[in-house]
Amino acid sequence: MPQNLDAVAVRAWCRLALDALGRAREEIDSINVYPVADGDTGTNLYLTVESASQAVDAAFTGHDPALPSLAQTVRAMAHGALIGARGNSGTILSQLLRGMAQVLGGPDTPEGPSGPGGENTSETDHADGRTLERALRRAAESAYEAVAHPVEGTVLTVATAAAEAAEEAQGADCGTVARAAYDGACAALDATPGQLAVLGRAGVVDAGGRGLVAVLGALVGALSGETVSHMSQHRSADGAHARVEAAERDEPCEDLPAEAGGPAFEVIYLLEADDSAVARLRARLDRLGDSLVVVGGDGLWNVHVHVDDAGAAVEAGVEAGRPHRIRITHFGAGDAHTTAQPPLERTQRGIVAVVPGEGLAELYAEAGATTVPTRVGEPPASGELVDAIRRAHAREVVLLPNDAELRHTAAAAAEQARTEGVRVALIPTRSAVQGIAALAVHAPDRRFDEDVVAMTSAAGATRYGELAVAERQSWTMAGICQAGDVLGLIDGDVAVIGSEVAHTAASVLDRMLSAGGEMVTLVLGESVPDAVAGQLEKHVRETYLAVDTVVYRGGRQAALMLIGVE
Repeated sequence: MPQNLDAVAVRAWCRLALDALGRAREEIDSINVYPVADGDTGTNLYLTVESASQAVDAAFTGHDPALPSLAQTVRAMAHGALIGARGNSGTILSQLLRGMAQVLGGPDTPEGPSGPGGENTSETDHADGRTLERALRRAAESAYEAVAHPVEGTVLTVATAAAEAAEEAQGADCGTVARAAYDGACAALDATPGQLAVLGRAGVVDAGGRGLVAVLGALVGALSGETVSHMSQHRSADGAHARVEAAERDEPCEDLPAEAGGPAFEVIYLLEADDSAVARLRARLDRLGDSLVVVGGDGLWNVHVHVDDAGAAVEAGVEAGRPHRIRITHFGAGDAHTTAQPPLERTQRGIVAVVPGEGLAELYAEAGATTVPTRVGEPPASGELVDAIRRAHAREVVLLPNDAELRHTAAAAAEQARTEGVRVALIPTRSAVQGIAALAVHAPDRRFDEDVVAMTSAAGATRYGELAVAERQSWTMAGICQAGDVLGLIDGDVAVIGSEVAHTAASVLDRMLSAGGEMVTLVLGESVPDAVAGQLEKHVRETYLAVDTVVYRGGRQAALMLIGVE
């Protein structure tokens, strides 16, 4: 059913966009050939939208139990994208979102709605189709303004095409306008290889434009519930090879600077400065390098530039205002993004694991893992995982997300850590009990690849279950549950609905052990008494003679019960 754009729809848009970019991240990375073939556009876009989504979630949490207004939500989205923007593509996307927020945020936002037909979204708390059209137009215009030397065949072209197609919808509902914008963006994306020679030679579409198509597809899903999927006519059969070949091709490219290899460093920082100082900064950085993008406003800016003299780029920021979150990366010959500073001496191998509950955190730490705590409804962001990888201070790191919902977040964190010179292997564990199984076979003196294979095999051979309490009446795979029912999940799906913990857990164990098993692992939440563990151990011992049971305490913030069967 079509709907107008309100705060709830914006939150859904952010979450759907994050999921879409998570699924497309590797593909987008593989076709990244412009402006630098560094293979990180998909990762940068994911990290940028992740920051935007977190800011929106914080806005909802801050207003709970009431809802934030549309204006508050879109401003949070734009601000989150600004402070979390990564790379050229992420910086431009943050400006696109800021441009939309200037219209959707109401008249008290700079350059907000004005003129005939401008709807006051702060009063109606939703935007209609006409307002969304103007928001998309403002987004495209502001992105062009932010780029020092706009190039056609890039995300800028795709954004403009989306705005033009949206305007042709002529004031339809938001779902229809969003679909028109998406279709226009898809057509423009497929045309990019004919507009930018480096794309045509590589046989790929623009990576930033591909990411914007994913974001607009998520907007369609948030407004209409429709699932869209774009298949480019120009995708290379082997995108990764095409990217490398394009980067190494000997013939000259009119799209790129004439200097061999281009600038050596990418410099990014947030800057607190007034508008007049930023105008001077743009001119100075434009003389120093290329790929200059300066986005933001109201005293806070995100600066991105490619230069040979990284120190001069930072000094220019110091003269303009107060730069912080400075990130300098070197476009090295062997690795597109390596840190400019040499790393300190590291240990050979480390384990990083996401763990629910204090008890499990202690268990994992005793096994030598660096832990990332998670709380119910508050999954860690990729930045937290990257920080944990840095804390592990190892040349090689095995990452255990222990949650199926964290697969994209963990993949983005792993990719970011690799740019810092860390060899990261991501084992797709979906529960902490699978992580326990992986840790049990971990051998740091083994070759890294062999260790990862052994840990992956152990985790994959472990079925996982969980007990939870239903919060409301709902349909499940096992039937209708009522609020307060105990739910027994196996491999993520509800398999048993019960009234008390011990009996439900026993039923889950019987189902899991019907396919065989040698070891049962039980992780008890804080509210589950020891007597329940005793009952379950006795049940396993008497019913399955060859099966051993081990019990751990999850402590606070742990699930009601986790069950593993190896």
